[in-house]
Amino acid sequence: MKKRFVADQATLFTGIGMGFTIAIQVISLSATDFAGVYPVITTVSRFCALVGSYLAIIGVLMIARIPWIEQAVGHDRLVTWHRKSAPYSLYFISLHVLLVVIGYAGSDQNVIGRTLWTMIRTYPWMLPATVGFLLLVLAGVSSYREFRARMTYETWWVLHLYTYLAIALSFMHQILTGAMFITNKLARYYWIALYLFVAFAILIWRVLIPLIRSIRHQLRVEKIVHEGPGIISIYIKGQNILKLNAVGGNFFSWRFITKNDWYQSHPYSLSAPPTNSHLRITVKGLGDHSKALENMKPGARVFIEGPYGIFTSKNAQVGRHVVLIGGGVGITPLRAIMEEFPNNTQIDVLFRASNDADLVLREELDFLAEKMSARVHYLVGSRKVHPMTQAYIEQLVPQFRDSEIYICGPEPLVSAVREAAIDAGIPKDRFHDEAFAFHGD
Repeated sequence: MKKRFVADQATLFTGIGMGFTIAIQVISLSATDFAGVYPVITTVSRFCALVGSYLAIIGVLMIARIPWIEQAVGHDRLVTWHRKSAPYSLYFISLHVLLVVIGYAGSDQNVIGRTLWTMIRTYPWMLPATVGFLLLVLAGVSSYREFRARMTYETWWVLHLYTYLAIALSFMHQILTGAMFITNKLARYYWIALYLFVAFAILIWRVLIPLIRSIRHQLRVEKIVHEGPGIISIYIKGQNILKLNAVGGNFFSWRFITKNDWYQSHPYSLSAPPTNSHLRITVKGLGDHSKALENMKPGARVFIEGPYGIFTSKNAQVGRHVVLIGGGVGITPLRAIMEEFPNNTQIDVLFRASNDADLVLREELDFLAEKMSARVHYLVGSRKVHPMTQAYIEQLVPQFRDSEIYICGPEPLVSAVREAAIDAGIPKDRFHDEAFAFHGD
């Protein structure tokens, strides 16, 4: 109930902020804003600018890693909302650029290209705002699936950082040229406060606190263990790690301080419950970064952001049968979750893999299964052999429809199990999923 309350309050304040943002434009309107076609076009462009900018700043806030929001809503859901809202921010801001140039050119009876060039050269902070807009377009286009699939995670990550710079470069232009901010001090103070709050949240939760925690816990790579073809486990040693309050199923953003990778931060789930002296992640070489980790030397400093995520045993209803379904290296957070359930919990593990070499951490799973009286089903082969439908899963787990479901793996596997859960009538609050793509490059 507390988590739902926090999530509802966050949604409420976001909606109020949008309403207030639109209101500051409405109260600044005058008769001259409707005295012809081109003034109306210019007025509409200002609405687009405000709405687009608000969506951009809220999109950044969604991934500012504010703990009580993360814990209530879940990081995966926040990232999904961020991805869905970001295109609309770009659409509104692009529409603003187009309409304001048309409006000004029409009012001055001038050529559009010449009007645009005059605005860039003479309007306060217009040149930085133009650069910011181009960076926003670059970051936005690179996030579309068609383009994202053609670049490495590292390239996409650097391009995505331009969003912060784009928003910063556009700020002074908004304050100094926006009619609603020039004529209304309250609106100006609100807009400045909104930007300062988001900047403060990013500085605190994404920079200072992670830095302090990493230094305090003295995290370093202890050893690297090969688990299978292209798959490694990285053991990180530190001090008083339990004070991080991490549990199995959580993930961190990891920054390994090496010559080539110090500037990159990548998300990986814990593959074992944390102890007071160790953390462990298990990584498959899907991209440049994860492949490079295989050659990392012990002793490298580690900086972290987290823990994040609500994909944990804490969200299961006590006493229910538990079904853990993992695909490939997606089994790793489930292995970490597995031993955190009470000893009397009935657990079935369904491990999907294309071949035997992909059955990572098999010895650990077998050991835990014997220790906890759980059952592990190794489903090796094609999707045709193991279709993951309701009927097929119920052949393995007759209690499926009355179980708590945890699934982590490639999106096709998650989608198939989700459909099976819907067919079985399993409520949403008993279906816990985490996309495998979130944990790799």
